[in-house]
Amino acid sequence: MTKADLVDKVTALGDLTRRDGEVIVDTLFEAVIGALKGGDKIEIRGFGSFRTRQRNARTGRNPKTGAKVDVPAKRVPFFKPSKELRDSVNPSGATKSKAAAAKKVDPNDIDPHHPPAM
Repeated sequence: MTKADLVDKVTALGDLTRRDGEVIVDTLFEAVIGALKGGDKIEIRGFGSFRTRQRNARTGRNPKTGAKVDVPAKRVPFFKPSKELRDSVNPSGATKSKAAAAKKVDPNDIDPHHPPAM
């Protein structure tokens, strides 16, 4: 879904012009961005929460030349979906970890060229 699709959905909900829909969507995005820039956390019940996480400085590597590069510390946006959103996306209720735990590996069926991840 694109921003234009979202504007169309908002416009279709009521007696709104396309311009009104654009203003609503832009206002929502600007509010989220402004709060994250200010270091605030946004929590929308039933949807999820937006916050920033701190990434420490590290030494990276240029993949083309192999040279070491200093990567400075930075804040990055992070979205954590609510339980309701996760359950609506995965209606069976099975999470990846539960599915992995339930899967049994027979030692005789292990491919020596592609061993299972540890």
